[in-house]
Amino acid sequence: MPRFLPPRLLSLFWLLLCTGAPLLRAAAPPRPNVLFILTDDQGYATLSCFGNKLVATPHLDRLAAEGARLTSAYVLPQCTPTRAALLTGRNAPRNGMWHVIPGYGYPHARLREPVFRDQLGRDTFTLAKGLRAAGYATGIAGKWHLTTGADGDYTRLKPEAATHYGFDFAAPNGPGTQNEGDKWVDHLTDQALGFIGAHRDRSWFLYLSHHTIHGKVSAPPDLVAKYRARGAPENGLHNATYLAAIEHLDTSVGRLLAGLERLGQAERTLVVFLTDNGGIDTQYDPAPFLAANVGAASATPERLTEKERAFSNAPLRAGKGSHYEGGIRVPCVVRWPGVVKPDTVADTPVHVVDWLPTLFAAAGARAPAGLELDGRDLGPLLRGEPFPVRPLFWYLPFYEVRWGATPCAIIRDGDWKLIEFFGDWFDPDGRYVPGARLELYHLREDLGETRNLAAAEPQRAADLRQRLRAWLAASGAEIPGPNPDFNPARHLLETRGMPARR
Repeated sequence: MPRFLPPRLLSLFWLLLCTGAPLLRAAAPPRPNVLFILTDDQGYATLSCFGNKLVATPHLDRLAAEGARLTSAYVLPQCTPTRAALLTGRNAPRNGMWHVIPGYGYPHARLREPVFRDQLGRDTFTLAKGLRAAGYATGIAGKWHLTTGADGDYTRLKPEAATHYGFDFAAPNGPGTQNEGDKWVDHLTDQALGFIGAHRDRSWFLYLSHHTIHGKVSAPPDLVAKYRARGAPENGLHNATYLAAIEHLDTSVGRLLAGLERLGQAERTLVVFLTDNGGIDTQYDPAPFLAANVGAASATPERLTEKERAFSNAPLRAGKGSHYEGGIRVPCVVRWPGVVKPDTVADTPVHVVDWLPTLFAAAGARAPAGLELDGRDLGPLLRGEPFPVRPLFWYLPFYEVRWGATPCAIIRDGDWKLIEFFGDWFDPDGRYVPGARLELYHLREDLGETRNLAAAEPQRAADLRQRLRAWLAASGAEIPGPNPDFNPARHLLETRGMPARR
């Protein structure tokens, strides 16, 4: 032992050594940067690592190989609701945005649709506000779709309004419109890399919200020609433009990963890749139901007809807008160096509302006292630690003929999933059927939701329905009831505007 230690320090040294107490407290892990990539209408099977055999996605596959695939990651079935849930950490009954904006509805339907919130208010606490308060630089690039007024619209949050929602930076729109060329994939990637480079000396959060693969689907002409030459059709299922858009998006992820490495940010950045809802497997034609196309004396059809198919979500059933797995289960990849072990696969069900508490825990951020959040910190799951399975819930109290949707709610508990239709539904052939209905599926044995077990398992169905109803009541959700303006001849007539307040 060195002689120069004073006696008191020498005694303390021997005490720590003999008791096994640490000489130095372990340093707290550094707060990660956060790159959250949200794509649009990208189905479960569009990544190679999730089963895509038509398009190689090597950069997203690399992200998964260096991190984790979450194979039971859930969102809401359409754009606005998922974005509201992500940024607020609150499910649809609490944030009020369960419907796509701007508003439209079915005023003569069998059930009365509850009034929904059509603007995310400036006073709403958001993911970005919490991270900014924790010292992060915050930015957004791309699709907004949470307001329709002066603050921003479908395509973007305006830079002058960004601070009201917690963002220091909001990227400008790209050239032309977002339905042309590559749907601004390159532009938004450039904006993302510029933001990262400008803030590499501090912790940052970037919400990169791509417009692709939402319709109108568009991609670079050379890539479209590549898939056309391989035999992909011009239109319809698995068409050349759609496949090209997937490849172009994957290439942009590769640019981001290379940029993180070049800027010295890769090892300290948590990257999340998610999409806002399932892809367009089948879209029904809304034209026969639109008020502008239906004469005053005409009746709306009782059966939906197919408008288009884009990309099969198999093995999942249906796609965007649907209450089935193809509408709400999406690809999710997470890379977090030093935390997530490479090539991890986690099948535990998780919900989009989980990301706010997860990122807050990683960043040392806090929600306001008294604000009730609906999600759970996924940190233990990502670290490979025990993570109890809990029920997940969905509140979908609206009509939407494009996707064959009628008012319903969902619970998934373990391998079981129950859908309660409150007063009507569409059968697999698109025929309208009046009456309430329960559908019960065992997802581990029947991922495609082909066998409704509600009649075979009546007690299980009743128990799950009771738990679903209890959640709806606790969340303050309004259960759609009989519509006093019901018109059986025009009940599927779609008009602009929100449901009337009563």
